[in-house]
Amino acid sequence: MQSLKRLRDLIDHVPDRLGKLPPSRTELKPSPQTWSPKEELGHLLDSAANNHQRIVRAQLEEKPAMPGYDGDAWVDLHRYQQRDWPELIGLWTALNQQLLAAAEAVPDSAWARTCTIGDSQPLTLKFVFEDYLDHMVHHLQHIGIKMDDPK
Repeated sequence: MQSLKRLRDLIDHVPDRLGKLPPSRTELKPSPQTWSPKEELGHLLDSAANNHQRIVRAQLEEKPAMPGYDGDAWVDLHRYQQRDWPELIGLWTALNQQLLAAAEAVPDSAWARTCTIGDSQPLTLKFVFEDYLDHMVHHLQHIGIKMDDPK
């Protein structure tokens, strides 16, 4: 599946790009209500953790009903703004490697399995995975990582 290759490419190339951002940039909050790049990357950590659960449970359970989550509350709770940028990059890499391992275990026939998230309609596992990737790329671009060529 092309989406698996897309995630592998992101894991291979994004950490170096994130590591080149200066601390003055990663800690900048455009306004008190807006996430800094540290907080935005932290949000991607939370997203990876939640989506890993979804990918695993959709393979192991019949039509699992999974909770949504409050992204702002998770970012606040984890205090990403006070965390070390290289640590956050390492966590992003590790969580996405774990998520990729779970996604690579999905048999072709299982991508059509469904789950619900919060009060959603049934979503296919393929949709959940591809939506996760699109969400990640959106936030990475907002942080300042150009995605036109992931290398």
